[in-house]
Amino acid sequence: MTFEVGDKVIYPNHGLGIIQRIEEKTILGTTCGFYHLRIVANETTVLVPVANVDGVGLRRAISDVEVERLFGLLGDGKIDNHQNWKGRFKDNSDKMRSGSIYEVADVLKGLTFLAKSKSLSFREKRMLDRAKFLIISEVSEVMRETAASIEDRVERALERCFSAKARTTARAKVAKVAPPRAQVVAPRRAARVS
Repeated sequence: MTFEVGDKVIYPNHGLGIIQRIEEKTILGTTCGFYHLRIVANETTVLVPVANVDGVGLRRAISDVEVERLFGLLGDGKIDNHQNWKGRFKDNSDKMRSGSIYEVADVLKGLTFLAKSKSLSFREKRMLDRAKFLIISEVSEVMRETAASIEDRVERALERCFSAKARTTARAKVAKVAPPRAQVVAPRRAARVS
């Protein structure tokens, strides 16, 4: 994937960046091209080798249509969580590094849901905050709306998700507890022996 100066791109785990310039540099005798990104959130500059764009997960910001898909995903009621902290943290870390906003949305849903039932570890709290920030900052830029209005929309989508999850869980419990319907069988008449 190639980008041009001025393109808005997403740098995984850092958020929205704008390509300021593209230049070639010689490092240890090897010449290669670099994208100079200015990360919007903290005004830092990041150099990304042109040849390694796919490796780091650099991608274009999502479109308006993808924003609606994202909110659908945030509110769908599907939450997968590991019971084991170590496995959950590894999976969530991989999702955060993937660069996919949909993977980050899964992390946001899972950790927000978990935080409602128990206290998160410091590292998971940081990951939850980061996931929320990444989604809100990208969507607010794409939709050209304030971060506060997008955050409100994210919160409403998450509430829909948790309500749907609660309904599904309640139905599953009722189905498990309800006794199977008894079948009425007519008694057989004994055959007469003559």
